Amino acid sequence: MAQKITLSIPDLLHEKLKEWRNSFNFSKMFQEAVTDAIQKKEEFQKRFSEEFDMSDIIKRLQQEKRIWEKQFYKSGKNEGIKWARSAHYEELLYVVNFEDTYQLTNDAKFKIYFEEVHTKNELGKYANDNSIDHELMFMDGWFSGVNEFWTQIKEEI
Repeated sequence: MAQKITLSIPDLLHEKLKEWRNSFNFSKMFQEAVTDAIQKKEEFQKRFSEEFDMSDIIKRLQQEKRIWEKQFYKSGKNEGIKWARSAHYEELLYVVNFEDTYQLTNDAKFKIYFEEVHTKNELGKYANDNSIDHELMFMDGWFSGVNEFWTQIKEEI
């Protein structure tokens, strides 16, 4: 049994449809197009569910996320070592003894420096991504780099 449905089409298409009504079986064309579209969707869903194990996909993505997060940490650490190598003694002491490490980015002495560093390392493009705090990962690495440098040289000073 066939069912009737109502479709909305733009005025221009409706004018063309009236013009070509005798040349085409629009009902059959619509049925074939919708049938084809549904079959493609069903085949995709079937192929997706058969070919992929969701738990494997999630594990893979979690692994990729950990690697990606480590890249922010590593980038921060490299930047911290670079900064520490050129820092003045007083600046090194200031950073090493800074109480709330993550607030250093807002500290008047370092605000401009960190804005430039974040721009250079493209951390700003992830600002709206709530799945990870990229700045914290970067800053953990940065402080690690500065402290590693300080540990190596403090006994020599």
